[in-house]
Amino acid sequence: MANGLPSTSQRPVWLDDKTKSIMDRAIAREQSLSRLLVTYIVTGVIFMLLPGTFLGVWNLIKISSREAAESISPAWIQAHGHAQLFGWVGTFILGIGFYSIPKLRKLKPFALWEAWMCWGLWTIGVSMRWFSNIDPWHWRILMPLSAVLELAAFLIFFRAVASHRPAGGTSKPREPWIFVVIAATLGLLASLLLNLGACIQLGLNASSPTFPHEFDQRYLIVSTWGFLIPMVWGFSSRWLTVFMGLRPIRSALLLVALGLNTAGVVAGFIEHFFVATVLLLGGSGTAIAAIRFFEPSAKPAKTINVHRSLPVFVRLAYVWLLIAAALGMWASLMNEAPGIWGASRHALTVGFIAAMIFCVGQRVLPSFGGMRVLWSPKLMLVMLILLMTGCTLRVSGEILAYQEYAKWAWNILPISALIELTAVTLFAFNLIVTFARPPVVVTSPLTMTTE
Repeated sequence: MANGLPSTSQRPVWLDDKTKSIMDRAIAREQSLSRLLVTYIVTGVIFMLLPGTFLGVWNLIKISSREAAESISPAWIQAHGHAQLFGWVGTFILGIGFYSIPKLRKLKPFALWEAWMCWGLWTIGVSMRWFSNIDPWHWRILMPLSAVLELAAFLIFFRAVASHRPAGGTSKPREPWIFVVIAATLGLLASLLLNLGACIQLGLNASSPTFPHEFDQRYLIVSTWGFLIPMVWGFSSRWLTVFMGLRPIRSALLLVALGLNTAGVVAGFIEHFFVATVLLLGGSGTAIAAIRFFEPSAKPAKTINVHRSLPVFVRLAYVWLLIAAALGMWASLMNEAPGIWGASRHALTVGFIAAMIFCVGQRVLPSFGGMRVLWSPKLMLVMLILLMTGCTLRVSGEILAYQEYAKWAWNILPISALIELTAVTLFAFNLIVTFARPPVVVTSPLTMTTE
């Protein structure tokens, strides 16, 4: 028994040789896809812990001890951000995309070597980018090269999951979630192209491996609101309707939300920040109404093998999405607001994106990774409480301290960082132990279903 799939000797004896051969190939591919996904997820967890969260905690402790936001190198802050956005979340999305998108769209299988090559190029590229921000050794070469590798990895991914035709040669009308995921994928492409152009420009003309503040502000809008947010909306509308027992989504309203969000990203990139934040807030509220998170559920939530509080924390995550957009609107109305802008980004990346990964990831990744069961649902509850607590302290403390509203708030920031570090460490531990355990025994391949 491997990955919860029956061995050849356990298969029904009444199947003919041709059927058995087809089943053998299907099972072997499923096992290979599961191993591939686990590799992507473990890689993302490593980026999350080491170059991402640990470096972020170190940066925040140094800032708090000096009581000055500008006391740390911007290159180190950007290294932390790139490792979190692309090393952690980006790697997760690529792995889940390789595993799930061809199945959800019923596409013909892609060559597995493409997915492994994508993983290698992406991992090297993100690691090289982190290193070139931290250490000035040959950064003029390493930064552009890292951007080239990341873009090449994305193009391999895009070709593998988007260029194949549906199995059987016929195509059905695309569901709304697919358009949202496509928009998010284009947002990722735009982020990688901007990153490549900026890295080349730095390598040729700059004195340090640091994006200028003005460009970095615009770049972050594209890479978060243009890429990560619609990606979460797309998979939310596909999976959470089932997991939370929600009523059918309002398809037209979801596309309106996507249009408002896209317009907000464009407005933010051309530095019309107030207009951008109004559009982003409107898009977020419209997406919530489209997916119907805060309406009475039509069916009981499917929380088997995870903690039953999952629907509560998903809703809290979407509250953080609204808070992030509202804080951005507030910051755009002020002349100098580094604390409010930072709080808005943290509410978005931790309160919303990290919380959604903690919720949905622990629901789908164990089953995708070889029909496994999450090791500890109770630990899932603990880490989500810690994450929400840490994010609340960080967002409020950053506004109070950075904006000089309350000097004592500097003491809150390192506490918030350590609480969030504990949460992400527990998340990593729960997933790694889950993948290390044997899979669930499935008595018959004919009984296996996917939601």
